[in-house]
This record gives sequence, structure tokens and C-alpha cells, in this order.
Amino acid sequence: MATAFQVTFDCADPAKLSEFWAKTLGYRLDTPPQGFASWPDFLKSMNVPEENWNDASAIIDPEGAGSRIYFQKVPEGKAAKNRLHLDVRAGGSRGTPDEERRQRIYQEAERLKGLGATHLLDFDRQGEFWVVMQDPEGNEFCLT
Repeated sequence: MATAFQVTFDCADPAKLSEFWAKTLGYRLDTPPQGFASWPDFLKSMNVPEENWNDASAIIDPEGAGSRIYFQKVPEGKAAKNRLHLDVRAGGSRGTPDEERRQRIYQEAERLKGLGATHLLDFDRQGEFWVVMQDPEGNEFCLT
């Protein structure tokens, strides 16, 4: 049996980054614990100072199939290329014609630029095409 996992991003602004990735992946913000109408209600009940309410955020797949993604505030900024990155499969399945896949990837790159992403590089190698992007905090990811 497989073990469930979540992916964690260190970041400066968990609320902003979780919103970007939720829109990118079709996820939604995680729901507050049972009995609380909102995260602020929960955080107040735990006596968390308001200045710490943006110390963390999480997003989930509304259908429950994908892994939870957690965003935690850290004091240091990103200093180097990611050693781990997400590949967002925007082009469709492997059976999709190459030109159609390329078009889908470019359309998604444009949509994500509108959400704050940066388009870095295009790669076309040995029959594979992908675009390298950065999220609003500079974390690299690929559109494949």
C-alpha cells in the first residue's frame, strides 16, 4: 500500500502562494477544523496573534485524489535553483498530437503569467517539449 504524503513549500507569503497554486492546479484552500467557520475563527480560539495568521496555508484537491500542498513561512528567501520541482501536465496525454500539446502548454503559460508566474525557458529535446516557469516567489516548475 502506498504512503500518503504532502508537498511543502517554504515561502515568504503562504496566503499568496497557496492562492497561486490553488488556481494553477484546480485545488482549493484547505477547510478549517470542524466546528469553525473560518481559519481566523480557529486561530483566534488557539490564541494565535493576528500577525502570525499568515505563517501557514494549505491547499487540497477538491476531489481528494491529489496530495495536500502546505505552505510555511520562513525568514530566509530562495537562494538557489530548486532541487525538487512540480511538473504541471498542461499538454494532455502522451497520445495528444505534438502541436496540440505545445499549444496547450503555451496557453497555460499565458494564463499562469496572468496569475503572477514568470516564463523562463522553452525546451524541445528528443521529441519532448516543456516550458520552465517560476511561481510568484521564484520556485521553478515545468509545464509539460
